[in-house]
Amino acid sequence: MADGEPDSTIKKKDRYAALRYPEFRWYLSMRFFFTFAYQMQAVIIGYYIYKLTGLKSALGYIGLTEAVPAICIALYGGYVADKSEKKRMMLLIFSTMWLASLVLLLVTMPQARQYISSGTELFFIYAMIFVVGLGRGFYGPTAFTIMARIIPREEYQNSSIWNSSTWQFASVVGPMVGGFLLAWAGVTVTFTVILIFISISLVSILFLNRHPAEYIPKESISESLKEGWRFYKSSRMLMGAQTLDLFAVLFGGVVAVLPVFAKDILHVGEIGFGMMRAADSVGAVITMFVLTRYSPMGKPWRNLLIAVTGFGLSIICFGLSNNFYWSLFFLFTLGAFDSVSMVIRSTIMQMLIPDKMRGRVSAVNSMFINSSNEIGAFESGMAAQYLGTIPSVLFGGGMTLLIVTLTWLNTKKLVPLKVEEIHQPREVEPAQG
Repeated sequence: MADGEPDSTIKKKDRYAALRYPEFRWYLSMRFFFTFAYQMQAVIIGYYIYKLTGLKSALGYIGLTEAVPAICIALYGGYVADKSEKKRMMLLIFSTMWLASLVLLLVTMPQARQYISSGTELFFIYAMIFVVGLGRGFYGPTAFTIMARIIPREEYQNSSIWNSSTWQFASVVGPMVGGFLLAWAGVTVTFTVILIFISISLVSILFLNRHPAEYIPKESISESLKEGWRFYKSSRMLMGAQTLDLFAVLFGGVVAVLPVFAKDILHVGEIGFGMMRAADSVGAVITMFVLTRYSPMGKPWRNLLIAVTGFGLSIICFGLSNNFYWSLFFLFTLGAFDSVSMVIRSTIMQMLIPDKMRGRVSAVNSMFINSSNEIGAFESGMAAQYLGTIPSVLFGGGMTLLIVTLTWLNTKKLVPLKVEEIHQPREVEPAQG
């Protein structure tokens, strides 16, 4: 059960059920303002580095620099999340993120060019991206364990929708504000705003309750991590959903090359870039609100395959478009389909993972899924550099459709499963000792 009682009686089909828990609202505040700042920072860094270097491959290296530490530290981050007090962990993580953003502010200020060269500036930028990657390796598992502790099981689906909606809404506002501030006020003001929003996230954490560890390790770190991995792969539904998303995101990282589309193909400048960067998140947010009333969990596996198929088709259509408004539309549909996939995967994870293993199992998810965004960005940047921007996007969309087809052929038995049946792997497929 969650700590504390909700503000009022929660009805079974109340679309605002999770929001009636005060601690969950503070959790969403933390997540919103951090995601807002993180998305702003991603937009600014991508555009700034491309402008500084003129290299498409430099965009790919941004993703790689963040993904490598996130992947390498993820399993250990999950282990630490399971055995540590959660509130203290979040304060340490966010303080590190704040310091990294402060360094980015200082090295990108016009005055800094009097003291450091462009090469040194680039080094510091990539170094701070690396630090952010380390922080993410701890942030994902810790945030996942907190959310499960503040919301009762019967509200997991509703909380997953609001959690994802908050992330997506911040992903809409962040890139738009980032693009507009970059165009009208410059890099220094933009990084200052980023620091302010990370500070608000830190304040929100202070209002969370303490959540001591339920897991006290009695085995070695390696055995503890292996236990999390064994549970992860023991559930066919859990493993299948995350593997499908891994490859879809890996080949569908079109967002990484949006600076090239904005500057060199569609010629829409910084404001147009901000609109493009936000379009997929606008589609996702609108879809999320629809999902609060119309659940995609009736037949989750079937709906997941449909959603990822729509995701791949949207990528291909975007690559073929040479009209700015059609491009915005296809980015919108891309985000809409991705949001359906996100809700299904998040709900499955919340339902299947035991409390004492949430950190370690979600760390496996973070290692293979969350960092696939950055690896996908690297793949997209490299493919754009050597294949050409448009061919690389079409290749990514085609590979996404191929992955969906292969997944469907290998998981036909999961297609007719109803939501009630996804509870079963937790009981019949326990982690092996």
